[in-house]
Amino acid sequence: MTNRSTTDGSTTERSTYAADPGRRPARALLTALLGCVLPLLSVLLLAVAPPASAASLTEVTDFGSNPSGLRMHLYVPAGAGERPAVLVAVHYCTGSGPAFYSGTEFASLADRYGFIVIYPSATRSGNCFDVSSPQALRRDGGSDPVGIRSMVGYVQQHYGSDPGRVFVAGASSGAMMTNVLLGNYPDVFKAGAAFMGVPHSCFATTDGSGWNSACANGTVDRTPQQWGGLVRAAYPGYSGARPRMQLWHGTEDATLRYPNLNEEIDQWTDVLGVSRTPASTDSPQSGWTRTRYGSSGAQAPVEAISVQGVGHSLPASGMAARAIAFFGLDSSTPTDPGPGTDPTPANCRVAYTTSAWNTGLTATITLTNTGTTPLTGWSLAFTLPTGQTITSGWGATYSPAGGAVTATGLAYNATLAPGAAVQIGFQANHTGNTGKPSAFTVGGAACGTG
Repeated sequence: MTNRSTTDGSTTERSTYAADPGRRPARALLTALLGCVLPLLSVLLLAVAPPASAASLTEVTDFGSNPSGLRMHLYVPAGAGERPAVLVAVHYCTGSGPAFYSGTEFASLADRYGFIVIYPSATRSGNCFDVSSPQALRRDGGSDPVGIRSMVGYVQQHYGSDPGRVFVAGASSGAMMTNVLLGNYPDVFKAGAAFMGVPHSCFATTDGSGWNSACANGTVDRTPQQWGGLVRAAYPGYSGARPRMQLWHGTEDATLRYPNLNEEIDQWTDVLGVSRTPASTDSPQSGWTRTRYGSSGAQAPVEAISVQGVGHSLPASGMAARAIAFFGLDSSTPTDPGPGTDPTPANCRVAYTTSAWNTGLTATITLTNTGTTPLTGWSLAFTLPTGQTITSGWGATYSPAGGAVTATGLAYNATLAPGAAVQIGFQANHTGNTGKPSAFTVGGAACGTG
């Protein structure tokens, strides 16, 4: 059984483990007999023991640009299918990736739903992540966020993960990093869940210190527009879709105090362009107050959960599953059904036309929602023929430029009503093959074509 007190700053964060005491023989004779018998029992037990699970936590030591020397641990469940989703799970101060793996429910949820989990480990003093330096608070600035982005790229390259389904969840220092990552890399992360965090740039310092007492104490109060401006300044000029955010905080948090929750709500409602007035308020569990902004659905643009009477000790049991549901990962990852089997169709249809010349082409894509409910936050995945490389695009963000591409809707067209269509497209170079992708998927399920 694991008990963890999760804090930042001067308070110690730790895990304590209770071990069952071994049975002690009452007589010396029994001790002698056991000395003879135990080696034989060990051999027998090895012979009949069940095989270990195929999935285990492994360390990756060379994953790309890593200016601050982070460590990377990876959990790939046995049930991960093709193009699996990725979750980055970020630990608290004094913690580590392996400790967060052992002390949270994300790995067991990955076993159930087939997504890959990345566990970064901070290596600076106190094992806190850098969320305060100028380098950390801008895209590709040269600190911890760069290393974490490299980890995501490593998994995409080596495991063929879906670049349109990358998420991040963190606790305390990891929650602050969640806010930072969503601001610095809105084109990488689809959504985040921050357990006991503070807004992006709230912890900023200029004296080299990693601790900002005013922010931690909840006394930094800015307008939604000011908070939103700090996020936008992390990636100047970016105009694509922004990730959704789920926020958690205990009302009695004495480490990163509760007023920070309202400041986070101010920031992300402004960034996502939704009203600060809740679209819905409910209590999904005793002592919880949940507010949703921008819509009342399970995957609202912003969702905040206040936990009454609780201090700096999240996530508690069951909360990780709520985050996974917010991400939309609470169903088995679709896998390739094999030759001769038609995949389950999604509620979408794609029309694709091209106009080619010498070494270039223009592609026009029309995505139609054929379902009966809105298609929210869509990402359209397809594989370009060999030799085609996207040079520019419109109506969506495209990543990467060749091979297995994901086109993600922008803020103005990310939601398609039933029966509605959106037209997007791109220009590409080619080396002779001007053909079309053979299939298109939304959320891992195949769209109809024509």
